[in-house]
Amino acid sequence: MFIHNYLYRLKCILRDKQTMFWTLIFPIVLATLFNMAFSNLSNAENFSEIKVGIVNDEEYKKSTEFIQAIESVSNSNSSTEVDLFDVKYVTKEEGQQLLDDSKIEGYIYIKDGINLVVKETGINKTIIKSFLDDFKQTTSTVTRIISSNPSAVEKVVSGISKRENFLKEAPIGNATPDTVVNYFYTLIAMACLYGSFCGLKEVTALQANLSSQGARLNMAPTHKMKVFLSSVAAATTVQLGVIFILLGYLTLGLKISFGNQLGYIALTCLVGTITGVTFGTCVASVVKKGEGIKIAILIGLSMIMSFLSGMMQDKIKYMVTQKAPIVGYLNPANLITDSFYSLYYYNTHTQFFTNIALLCLFSVVFSIITYLVIRRQKYASL
Repeated sequence: MFIHNYLYRLKCILRDKQTMFWTLIFPIVLATLFNMAFSNLSNAENFSEIKVGIVNDEEYKKSTEFIQAIESVSNSNSSTEVDLFDVKYVTKEEGQQLLDDSKIEGYIYIKDGINLVVKETGINKTIIKSFLDDFKQTTSTVTRIISSNPSAVEKVVSGISKRENFLKEAPIGNATPDTVVNYFYTLIAMACLYGSFCGLKEVTALQANLSSQGARLNMAPTHKMKVFLSSVAAATTVQLGVIFILLGYLTLGLKISFGNQLGYIALTCLVGTITGVTFGTCVASVVKKGEGIKIAILIGLSMIMSFLSGMMQDKIKYMVTQKAPIVGYLNPANLITDSFYSLYYYNTHTQFFTNIALLCLFSVVFSIITYLVIRRQKYASL
């Protein structure tokens, strides 16, 4: 009986075009749109040379130290892989014209010190100013040291040229932090929660007051929980297949990295799917309204949980983590997202197994609530 009902419900779910659209087609379309929106995001953040003008007059030609500093970070004679400045040597009038035409970020001239002229504030203008301030401070420090201790000239010059860095970068994870992948991880979490639609359909099919099929099942000499368990197993099978299809599309089609821990990734998909399906059965059994109201509640709760896990704006996720961390632990979508990200980034599995344990706990709680509600349902007449 269990196998017969399992196969029967499997066919029913696969033939439900509306459910299959929202659980399979919609996440794939959304993933494609995400990829189109974020594909050039990292390239947009690449650094490009800052166009700056320098007034090449007699005052500038006398400033040999400043000339050497500019040449060390510009396209004129740079020894670095990426130049800081793209320098144009101009007259003051030409510099002002280029600035007015927005062809340079600013221009530098020397008169009673080093002066910078810009048209508006911005990150590139701040970088130019920071470079000039650093040069002024270094020059002032060297001049003061040499005037007080002339014998230290060689050591001072050597120290400036080396610019030794006493900080060492030590990665704490397997990969470079990437906020973009979090959007796709949240998308899978949303797809797992959309398994609640399948769970809702299975509970509705058991309730005699909501469907004719439920009326027939309640009249049949079959244990209701056996029918329910086979139906939930069918819903979980279909939804897990949907998640694996989506996962394959993300990894093979869109080249989204999930790491190489395939067993743990499959475990996350399985536990996330079970959580989504049981979430749907819980809402369907507790809410005593029509199917339309239940679907609206599931959609609303799923989108709220996806929003709080960073699907629409990644900063929301970190804001929740900082301000109200308990909300993150009570949010299944956030736990699923964190599970994928911890496999992608962290060297240890502490956070991963914490998230999986909480998801299992949610599944158990949802299942117990569903069982307690369904087993007590009685009908005066059918």
